[in-house]
Amino acid sequence: MLKNYIKIAWRNLAKNKGYTIINVGGLALGMAVTLIIGLWVQDELSYNNYNTKKDKVAQIFQSQTFNGETGTGPAIPRPLEKAFRDGYMDNFEYLVMSSWTTSQYLKYKETSISREGNFMQREAPEILDIKILKGERDGVREINSIMLNESTAKALFGDEEPIGKVIEVNSQYDMMVTAVYEDLPFNASFNDTEFIMPWDKYVSVNEWIKNAEDQWGNNSFQMFVQIADNTTMESVTSKILEVKQKLNENSREFNTQLFLFPMKDWHLRSNFENGKQAGGRIKYVWLFGIIGGFVLLLACINFMNLSTARSEKRAKEVGIRKSIGSQRSQLINQFLGESFLVVSFAFLIAVLIVVASLNGFNNLARKEISFPWSSLAFWGVSLLFITVTALLAGSYPALYLSSFRPVDVLKGTFKAGKHSGLPRKILVVVQFTVSVAFIIGTVIVMQQINFAKNRPIGYDKEGLVQIPTMSQDFTGKFELMREEFINSGAIVEMSTSSAPTTNIWSNRSGFVWEGKPEGFQEDLAWTEVSPEYAKSLNLKIVEGRDFSREFPSDSNAVLINESAVKYMGLKNPIGKFIKDDDEEDPSPPLKIIGVVQDMIAQSPYEPVKQGMYVFDKYGNSSYYNMRLNPSQSASQNIAVIERVFKEHFPNIPFQYDFVDEEYAEKFASEERIGTLSGIFTALAILISCLGLFGLTSFVAEQRTKEIGVRKVLGASVFNVWNMLSKDFLKLVIISCFIAVPIAYYVMNGWLQEYPYRVILKWWIFGLAMLGALAVTVLTVSFQAIRAAKSNPVKSLRTE
Repeated sequence: MLKNYIKIAWRNLAKNKGYTIINVGGLALGMAVTLIIGLWVQDELSYNNYNTKKDKVAQIFQSQTFNGETGTGPAIPRPLEKAFRDGYMDNFEYLVMSSWTTSQYLKYKETSISREGNFMQREAPEILDIKILKGERDGVREINSIMLNESTAKALFGDEEPIGKVIEVNSQYDMMVTAVYEDLPFNASFNDTEFIMPWDKYVSVNEWIKNAEDQWGNNSFQMFVQIADNTTMESVTSKILEVKQKLNENSREFNTQLFLFPMKDWHLRSNFENGKQAGGRIKYVWLFGIIGGFVLLLACINFMNLSTARSEKRAKEVGIRKSIGSQRSQLINQFLGESFLVVSFAFLIAVLIVVASLNGFNNLARKEISFPWSSLAFWGVSLLFITVTALLAGSYPALYLSSFRPVDVLKGTFKAGKHSGLPRKILVVVQFTVSVAFIIGTVIVMQQINFAKNRPIGYDKEGLVQIPTMSQDFTGKFELMREEFINSGAIVEMSTSSAPTTNIWSNRSGFVWEGKPEGFQEDLAWTEVSPEYAKSLNLKIVEGRDFSREFPSDSNAVLINESAVKYMGLKNPIGKFIKDDDEEDPSPPLKIIGVVQDMIAQSPYEPVKQGMYVFDKYGNSSYYNMRLNPSQSASQNIAVIERVFKEHFPNIPFQYDFVDEEYAEKFASEERIGTLSGIFTALAILISCLGLFGLTSFVAEQRTKEIGVRKVLGASVFNVWNMLSKDFLKLVIISCFIAVPIAYYVMNGWLQEYPYRVILKWWIFGLAMLGALAVTVLTVSFQAIRAAKSNPVKSLRTE
């Protein structure tokens, strides 16, 4: 019997090729989209799954309240380590202090490379749960040891044995390779940790870190922990919640709260608002999961619509089968079997589409997803996916077709019924409601991105290049290099800064100034710069003057931005002093000599942070900022800069970044979401149009004789087009009016997350509605006009 069912199903599919292509093609597209989204969602949800201790690993976070607003982050003070080790170690299996992930120059013989990594305490391999390929697991036990990941070891040593080899770091100190570990997966928080060096080395080579041992106000470090087996995250958090206040009464003014932030939340739930966890990338997982579900639903709706629409074609078959004894359950099984066959065939095509498009999708989504050919779990889920889709797509047609009465069918008195088309109309409305909502959502996402992109950034990012200066080789050479680079003709100005142009690396408090309100808790971005900083960035001085080498007193001068003027409540800022409120060891007061235009250094969706630009007295620069010569090409300028750089720093790899490209990265996440949403929206509309095309074809075929009679009686092509199109246009208009309020509610909620956001305007919704109607008209018109132009003689002749 099963064999017969398959034969009948195959013959029906082969007999109606157009119907089959639309049905299988639509399903395949819908399933391919759902599969790709499913792989993306699985990749997101499996972040850090490589770590078998994921549920026990956490990072110490703290919340501090400034003027009623609570900020939360991972930066902690160094004395916290001693406090935890002295009083709380029974709660922890491991506790590891860490630097931030930074780039370092690694050199072996003639090979010099730049890699990112961390200085961490010796238990780091346990918390990171890394797999040692060569050497010791306790690889950072000794102060002059270094652990490399496999890729870095390969880049430095090639086929040589790395263990025991000595490499030079930043032209400053030598380190011995004690271990090589397997590269961490792409979807791991420590993926960019390409080396690990001892925390003790970090302390020994940086005087400021030694001094930070008792500085509770210096939040410049990270701490990772693995909790003990006999406790929980919540339990440990409750114990450490007020440790800082107990040990340092001065911290009470900021109402500091410490807590454990579990590794399982690092990637998907990393946003905090006013001290409370407020989601994160999990919203995109939900978003794409919903999109995938709806796209698959659209494909299933096509199947249902076309199957029920063609029911009269199979009415006699049902009648004959019932009259010779077929039970309704047998007919249901047959039609569900046909559905399963179509879905299985569509799934095979979907797999081919996914495999062919996966590389492009990875490039677009910035992922390294591979098709899970060897995963039994994947194929098990796929079988369930096929079964559920077959049931979802085939259940209504099966129940509907099997309900026909054989007497009515065989006597020729069978009629589909006055309201038989109602379910199809409802499904078409659902299809286009989803499609129109997708269109509106995609337009608003792209509008928000463009709104932020068009925001004035306060400086000229075009033709601006930055070079990291992390090696000791750069110390004391700024004046020489500035002169060399300018004389080369490749640049017109150069400066140094303690942070990149596109970020803020340091925030400070503990200042007093004239007119400071009582109890005001300040939080100011702090950047140390050379006198040429504003000139190299084309940063506008809106009040006062810039730094000048002609004024020795400028070593104690400061520039502040417009946001700082408002934040500090300064009426006439020029000439005012900002003083250190540390009475025991005060720094010299800083005289405000100028106000610069606000420049966006952090998120372009957030207000500009109040900031200070301080004269760099001690050469603590992290970057050279260069303004390229506009009269020459960028490639020509870079070639000259590289030549001059290599003349003075032959042992350091030449690295540079275009600031405009770095700034563009701030939009990368939203742009990827917008682009992916756009692609999925286009596919959703395509699937909906395929279904509409199929339905129009069937209606035109069903009303062939009616069209012939109307044409003989004088109906024009427009009259026939109007007759076939108006019902579908009505359904799409209904869809639009349902989709608009839904899309408004969802997207207005999404925009609330951005302080700097676009205002929703009526034309966005109107444009989406017009677009949906235009697509509908084009889709329906092809078949309608074709039917209207057909020869009535052929349709009216005797069968």
